[in-house]
Formats: sequence, C-alpha cells, structure tokens
Amino acid sequence: MIDDETQKDETTEETPVEGSDESTAGPVAEDDSSASQAAGEEPTSTSPAEETSESEPEAVEAEGDTAEESVVEKADEVPAAEEPAEAPAAEEPVAEEKAEKPKAEEKKKDVIPGADLEPIAVEPEERPLSAEEQARKEAEEEERAKREAELVGDADEEPSAASREPAKLEGDARYLATGKRKTAIARVTLLPGSGKVEINKRAIEEFFPRPLHQTTAVQPLTVTGYEKSVDVRVRVHGGGISGQAGAVRHGIARALTEVDPELRGELKRRGFLTRDSRVKERKKAGLKKARKRPQFSKR
Repeated sequence: MIDDETQKDETTEETPVEGSDESTAGPVAEDDSSASQAAGEEPTSTSPAEETSESEPEAVEAEGDTAEESVVEKADEVPAAEEPAEAPAAEEPVAEEKAEKPKAEEKKKDVIPGADLEPIAVEPEERPLSAEEQARKEAEEEERAKREAELVGDADEEPSAASREPAKLEGDARYLATGKRKTAIARVTLLPGSGKVEINKRAIEEFFPRPLHQTTAVQPLTVTGYEKSVDVRVRVHGGGISGQAGAVRHGIARALTEVDPELRGELKRRGFLTRDSRVKERKKAGLKKARKRPQFSKR
C-alpha cells in the first residue's frame, strides 16, 4: 500500500500544469541538451546557404542519372532499328544449309539419274508392206470373204471388178507372156473364152489344191474384171507350189497389159508387174543352212 501511494505522488509531481509555458518547454529543452551532451555530440547549426549547397550536388546527381537513363534508352532503341544482333542468328541457317548441301549431293550421287521419270511407251512403227506382201494379204482377204459368203449362202456375189468394161478379144487372138518367181517360170497364153484356167493341162483346182494359191494365181484377172471373158493356159516348171503360183500371177498380169495397155497403172500399183527377186540364200560350207551353225558343245 505504501508503494502505491508513493508512485501516485511522483506521477502528480511530474505531470505539468496546463497553461504554464515553463512546464512545457523547460523539461524538454533540458532533456534534449542533456541527451546530446551525454552522447558527446556537439550541437550543429545549418545555415540556408549550406542547405542550398548540399541540395545542388543532389540535383546534379539526379540530372546525371536521368542522362544515363536517356543514353541507355537510346542504346536500347538503336538495336531495334538497326538490328545488328540478328546477324549471328541469320548466319546459323546459312551454316545449316551448307551442311545440308553435301548431304543432298551425296543423295543425288546415289540416285540413278532419270529413275524418277515415268517410262514412255513407244509404239513400234509399222513396216511398210512390199508389193508381194500386199498382194498376199489381199489374196487372203478375198479368200476369207469367199468362204464367209459361202457359209452365209451368198455365193453368187462376186468381188468388185474394175470400173471400166473389159476389152473384147477377137476369136483368133493370142496374147503370150512369161512370169517368174523364185526359180519357177510360167508361160501364159490368154484366149477369148469364159474364164477357164488350165495349168499344165490340168484344172487350177487340181494343180493348186490350196485356195490361197488359187486366189493368188488369178488375182490380176479378178482386179481388172477379165476373169469371165478370157481363158488362161499356163505351162509352169521349177520351184515349189508357192513360187509357181507367183509366177502364174506375174505372167497373167504381163499378158493383160498386152490386151489393154491402160491396165498397166492399176497392175503396177498393186505390184503384179514387179518381178519378185527374193530367193532363198544358198547353203554355206560348214553350216547346216545359209546361216544356221551346228550346235557348239563345250564338253
């Protein structure tokens, strides 16, 4: 209890009374001076001139900072405009391209040139047929047409003849001609008649059993339209059946040109007046035929 009362008295003595200047200023001033003296610091008094001198360096420093900032900003702006920093980045793809080029060249060396191209189908050109082959082809077509007509029942229809009418022959007229093919020789005689053909005193159907040879032999008469207006007598020897048929055709065509010289153009165009000089090549010594060699046996 005694302690509480002493504390209250001390507080009452320390509290200043309102309205008195001494109570407010005295203790505070004393406390400030005593505190500074106790700390060992001397009281400093700053004049307005010193304050301005101190503020000037600060302003200079601030201005220097702003100038440095502006220089930095300009330095930042220069790369954006000129972009010198991108040069190394651009050089890297160039180096990559250079590295890729040798690889591409190596690949090209491995690939066969033209392997990626599509092949072009070239159709072989047809060899022009000779007069003999053309005549043979026509004879086969005529024979085929005849057979088809016989099967259908229109055997009365005859192949188309020349546009002009055949010339009339006198009763005692004789027109002789010689035809050749390979080694066969045929001597032909044309007479006025109804179209009878005799070869070595035999009918053509008996001498040439094959219809192809029959058609080939009388082909000039069929083309010119004289097949029903003349009789043909032939003496043929040498060669084989095919060669003899060709020789008879050649002889009949030559004899018709004697009857009517205007038929020469049509017969020549079809190759009936051309002497076919193709002959089998002779056998050679040491060979089996003209060019066939014996089989070679190594052991």
